[in-house]
Amino acid sequence: MKIALEQIRETPRALTYVEDVDALNQELARGAGDYRMTEGLEVDVSYHRAGLDVFVEGTVRAAVHGACARCLGDYAFSLDVPVAIVLTPAAAETPTSGALREEDIGLAYYDGDQIDLTPLVHEQTLLALPTRPLCGEECRGLCSRCGANLNAGPCGCPASVTGGRLAVLQTLLRER
Repeated sequence: MKIALEQIRETPRALTYVEDVDALNQELARGAGDYRMTEGLEVDVSYHRAGLDVFVEGTVRAAVHGACARCLGDYAFSLDVPVAIVLTPAAAETPTSGALREEDIGLAYYDGDQIDLTPLVHEQTLLALPTRPLCGEECRGLCSRCGANLNAGPCGCPASVTGGRLAVLQTLLRER
């Protein structure tokens, strides 16, 4: 969604639309492929101008499917992302030492006579995704021997360590 700078006034204006997720899903697929958006992103923001700076505030809602890192199961969850961004003209950008400061998190730059919200919405959505996809904190994962999903119940593998690099520990336990 693009907003012409001439339409941005000092009084806040509301904007509600659905952002397409095809480009975002392509970006997610280039990584580990842990997440995908199932529907469009529901964007509900307000924007206004103060001098040359443009302020964008609101929320982005998304329906997400993830692949659990422990059990590899597919699970769905909703994402409700608060958005608070200050856009400054690119000409006012000052070179930094490379270290990201806390005040830089909600700062972005615009160039030209319009502001494109799509990359900003995508960035905020990506930053809000969990770093490790889990279907639940109580997920037990997969059996290291047979690969059975332990969330469905015990797999039937013997509980004792029978060989490998941990066999020495088993002998120490028997000596007690």
